[in-house]
Amino acid sequence: MKEYYYDKLLNIRTRRDRNNSSGASIHYHPYEPTPYSALEKLFSEYEIKENDRIVDFGCGMGRLNFFVHYFYHASVVGIEMNKDFHEKALINQNEYLKKWKRNTDKIQFLSCLAEDYKIKETDNRFYFFHPFSIQIFRKVIQNILISVEETDRELELILYYAHDDYIYFLDNETYFNLVKEIKLPGLYERNPYEHFLIYRLDYQGKQI
Repeated sequence: MKEYYYDKLLNIRTRRDRNNSSGASIHYHPYEPTPYSALEKLFSEYEIKENDRIVDFGCGMGRLNFFVHYFYHASVVGIEMNKDFHEKALINQNEYLKKWKRNTDKIQFLSCLAEDYKIKETDNRFYFFHPFSIQIFRKVIQNILISVEETDRELELILYYAHDDYIYFLDNETYFNLVKEIKLPGLYERNPYEHFLIYRLDYQGKQI
């Protein structure tokens, strides 16, 4: 199985314990790592460059972060509010870097609430696997938009399993523009949430 193959390759442990719902609350959803098969599909159709800096909100144990760092050499930042998952992400980071000693300064994990993370001027890609409620999502997007006012740049949001309230908000209340949809074959036909949506905000909030 891909879950075992990639975890072994990267020297990490990111599979979810089905009995562990730690981290769930009214506004923050339970940990669920993006399937490796979904990551394969995403990055077969979506380009990540070495100079990109991806922020993963609700990163859990860091699966996406290690995958992107290993295969695409981009900078990655994991934001995780749950202390236990954050500690496991740091353990994974230590084990990963023992095996793959490269670009060690391009991967980090922070323990904080998503809405408290200060968006950096180099952050330009933001990943969401439906990690929290629409109320928190709105606050995070507002932080991202404020950062653009301070430093003009092209930004993209990568949404996996995005629920309708996320999409309605982006489509009707922001300048983000849907530029790409990536459907997961064999899954999307049975569940319309099984897809990635790429939203782009160009310089000064202008859509293309």
